[in-house]
Amino acid sequence: MCLLALAWNTHPHWRLVLAGNRDEAHARPAAALAAWPDAPVRAGRDLRAGGTWMGLGADGRAAVVTNVRDGLPRPFDGPSRGDLPAAFLAGSLAAADYAAQLAAQAGRYAPFNLVVADARGCFYIGNHPAAGVQAIAPGVHGLSNGAFDADWPKVRRLRAVLQAWVDAGDDDLQPLWQALADETPAADAELPETGVGLALERQLSPCFIRGPRYGTRASTLLLVDAAGRGRICERRFGPDGVFLGETTLAD
Repeated sequence: MCLLALAWNTHPHWRLVLAGNRDEAHARPAAALAAWPDAPVRAGRDLRAGGTWMGLGADGRAAVVTNVRDGLPRPFDGPSRGDLPAAFLAGSLAAADYAAQLAAQAGRYAPFNLVVADARGCFYIGNHPAAGVQAIAPGVHGLSNGAFDADWPKVRRLRAVLQAWVDAGDDDLQPLWQALADETPAADAELPETGVGLALERQLSPCFIRGPRYGTRASTLLLVDAAGRGRICERRFGPDGVFLGETTLAD
């Protein structure tokens, strides 16, 4: 998951709204959104490491993870970052307790950004450049492969659409889907510098990335109401952005 906008305790109907795109190599095997047979989790599943990037658990528990871009990826033989949202979704620890426990061992993982939420709180946990936990304030926030709420162009665009959607008290998901499908590249002057070179920064700058080997694999909307009832919707894409299917699961 490489782009996320979230609304926490600010929509008149939904306690939590997550809108995000997962960008990944198309050759990496993954299963579509489904109820997992071995855990109370509704999510897509990475079939190489077994974890997930974004999902819904019991009683409206929700989690999403992104990597942190700091130069080209380096070899890493530690535990998978996909285990982090999966463990929270399948477990019973409160979001605050899970965040505190993870922060103490965050250095075991490659650089990550993680958001976990339950009925009592919403928290950001990261480990780059240092481990830390942040309680997320009510409002609309954004995240990609940098710092939480970093003002990257695609984060800014998606966050603005979600803010307008919240302000309208809307329940029509189409504006959010359209924002996740936005292929507008950022101007060079607005690009972040993450150590991968200008050409790759340009390629990664749209909300939706279309490519033959790497691109947006899934667009996901996750919504939880005040009573903890959840809904998660996923649209899947193959090489060059070919649409592969859509799944919705709801309480």
